[in-house]
Amino acid sequence: MHTRTDARLGRFDLRPVDPAGDAELLHSWVTHPKSAFWLMQEATLTDVEREFMGIAASAHHDAYLGFHEGEPRFLMERYDPAHVELKGLYEAQPGDAGMHFLCAPTDSPLHGFTLAVITTVMEMIFADPGTRRVVVEPDIRNSAVHALNEAVGFRIERTIAKPEKDAYLSMCTREQFEAARQAGTTGETGQTRETSGNAGGTKSR
Repeated sequence: MHTRTDARLGRFDLRPVDPAGDAELLHSWVTHPKSAFWLMQEATLTDVEREFMGIAASAHHDAYLGFHEGEPRFLMERYDPAHVELKGLYEAQPGDAGMHFLCAPTDSPLHGFTLAVITTVMEMIFADPGTRRVVVEPDIRNSAVHALNEAVGFRIERTIAKPEKDAYLSMCTREQFEAARQAGTTGETGQTRETSGNAGGTKSR
């Protein structure tokens, strides 16, 4: 679906999740202690397969498996916030796209990796000319993702209360993302904190 070459870390690719074929791998990621913000710690393998089957069948939600140099290393979800996750919680606009991402838990984190992943994810979303801004709702406690979001152009609008968490409703327009890239922010990996688990948008339940 999408390929990006990072100047320092090499090739990143995304393809649609295969709910049956990818379920075992994704189950190992989302139930790992380091992926607590994904909110699927107690999920069974069947739960994970059903979750992604539901996403695949949805008209407003998509899931993609991400690869780094040919190895599966991250998960991305794109959704329509007027129908999924944020329905009724903010005033949706035409061209809005919601996003979550999860980096595979590892004991050997690669410096700059999560920033390269979120940059790849944002590039893919904005590759759709109809997308005007990306909307996210990370847990207010997820400090790692707040730094990453800021690095690629997100700005916090306000705090919102969801059933499973308090979240920072944050927006990034196409112009803000491009400005961040032009400023070199997305290449200055020292500005963000790397983590070995979830450093992406949190998964709402």
